[in-house]
Order: sequence, then C-alpha cells, then structure tokens
Amino acid sequence: MTEQSLPAPSLTVADRPPGEAPAADAPAATPLSRQRIIPLRHPGRWIATAIVLVLVAQFAHGLITNPFYQWDRFQYWFARPVILQGLLITLEVAALSAVLGLVGGIVLALARQSKNPILRAVSWTYIWLFRSVPLIVVLLVLYNFSALYKTLSLGVPFGPGFVHFNESALATDLVVATVGLSLNEAAYAAEVVRAGILSVDQGQHEAAAALGLPKVYQFRRIVLPQALRAIVPAYVNQLIGLIKGTSLVFYVSLLDLFGEVQNMGSTYPGDVVPLLLVATVWYVILTSVVSVVQFYVERHYSRGALRTVPPTPLQKLRASLRQLRERADFGRTVNS
Repeated sequence: MTEQSLPAPSLTVADRPPGEAPAADAPAATPLSRQRIIPLRHPGRWIATAIVLVLVAQFAHGLITNPFYQWDRFQYWFARPVILQGLLITLEVAALSAVLGLVGGIVLALARQSKNPILRAVSWTYIWLFRSVPLIVVLLVLYNFSALYKTLSLGVPFGPGFVHFNESALATDLVVATVGLSLNEAAYAAEVVRAGILSVDQGQHEAAAALGLPKVYQFRRIVLPQALRAIVPAYVNQLIGLIKGTSLVFYVSLLDLFGEVQNMGSTYPGDVVPLLLVATVWYVILTSVVSVVQFYVERHYSRGALRTVPPTPLQKLRASLRQLRERADFGRTVNS
C-alpha cells in the first residue's frame, strides 16, 4: 500500500515569512479594482416580494375585471357638476375648520401651559370634554341649538342685552358644520401644539428669557419654529382625519361630497357602488395632496436640525437612476 502524496499548501501574503520574495512561478495577484464583488443573498426578501406582487396583481385584476364595480358609471359620475359642487363644500368646510381649529388649539395649548390655575383648568376641561364626546353628537347638538337658545345677545353680563341675534338665522348649515368641526378639532390640535412646545429644549426658553425678549416674540420667533418640526407630522394626521370627518356634516343637512353621493345613491340605487368609489377616490386625492404638502413643510423646517435636507422624490429618482448607471458601467468594466 503506497502513501498518497498531498499537495504542498500554498502560502498567502499573510503566511509568507517577512523578507521572503514570492516565487517566480507564483500567479500575480488580481488588482482589487478588478475583483468581482459578490453581493449577499436575501432569499427571504425575494420570496416575500414575489408573494406581495402576486397578491397585488390578483387584487388589481379583480378590481378591474369585476363588473360589480361598474367602471363606466364611475367615469360618468366622477366629474359631474353635482359631485364637484359637493367637493367644493368639503374643501370649504375642511379649510375653515382646519384654520379655526389650529388657532383654537394654539390658544388652548398656551392656556394649558399658563401659570394661571383658572386658565389651566378651563383648558384642561375643554380638551377633556371634546375629546370624550363623539363628533356626531357635537354636530347634532349645534344643529338643534336653537331649541335651547332662541336668541343670542351682547350686553352686560347677567344684565340687559343691547344687541340681539336670531340664532336660527345665524346658524346656517355651513356655520353649524364649521363650528362643530372647529370645536372638536381645537381639542386635538391643542395637545399636538402642547407636545410640540414641550419638545423644544428648555435651554432655548432660558436663552430667550436671558436676552430679555418679550414673551410673544419668544414664542413666535424662537419656540414655534422649533416646535413645528414636531407639530407638523401630528397635525397633518389630524387634518387628514378632519377631511374624512367632513363626511358627517351630511347629518346636519349640509350636502358635501359624501352628502351628494348619498343623495345621488338614493336617486339612482343601481349606481351606489360606483358613487361610493367616486367619493373614495376624491378623498384619496385630497389626502394625497395634503401628504405632499406635509413632506415639503417638514423638509423646510428640518433645515435647522439635520445636516442634510431629505431629498425630494425627484431627487431620489435621479439618484436611483445614477446608481443603476454606475452599476452597469462597473459590470461592463469587470467583464471586459
């Protein structure tokens, strides 16, 4: 039985004794720039991607081919004047309620942070009450407010009134919807604003006070710009909820987008599904526009907190195309 000869192990650069030159017949080392980089494998990621793509394709196929959705009727109703009129009322109510709710929220937040115990108690009670009562209840109470108070007056407290108003004439459907949504929105906006104010470092308040700046100037020029970085994302969520919450004003006889859809659905029972799809798509468009505005507002206020401003979607697309081009050029260089 003969012994099998084993090949002598080759020495690498790390194993070769110092000062010893490589052998003449040793292969030349490949330059690092020409070595092929083998990326890590992620089989789980590819499997999950394939499953998600299959599910999305099945959902899209069913959404397009199912005759139940009646896409021809959807196209008919999507831009009808009655739908656009309801959409305009939705935008009007949402815009007014957002502005009034934000202003009320700022006032409530400042009262909540005040050193006056009465202001703190009133602010806390208001926030607690309107966050506890459903929005539909607030709207219905305001809609029937004339049953509680026939007239409103301005004058001496607990004394005679000098100017009297007819409540039923003032409280139109638009006013009731706007006031109800604003009162409800102010309670939630107050907590959003208060959280943003508390997120500002205490040293900023102390530095502003040390400079002798007035309180209003401190809040407007120093505290609020820094607090907006925390306020904007949370308040945009509230604003999106407000846009969808406008659908409840239908119950106070205001025909907004959802109200017109409900009205047309009662008149044309066969078009209920395409009409609901019309309302859904319009709400998606409105919330998408708000989300785009949110991105640029957050990007604007992040300039003082981040070293690099987040790229816009167009900049991300250009960077992705540039990376693909560089990878293609690198692959051609390695193969050549």
